Amino acid sequence: MVRLVSSLLAFVATAAPAAAQSGGISIPEPTDGALFALGVVGLIVGRQIAKRRG
Repeated sequence: MVRLVSSLLAFVATAAPAAAQSGGISIPEPTDGALFALGVVGLIVGRQIAKRRG
């Protein structure tokens, strides 16, 4: 479980490249894959919490 979450978080960190701007501050934008990974992590965490509650 922890290994899966950590690998998904590593994917999210590398899947959001900085936006190319000339002369400005580059702000990283989330990609579709990063948003999908965050959704999967949310589902996994939600299921674990629901199992513990009974």
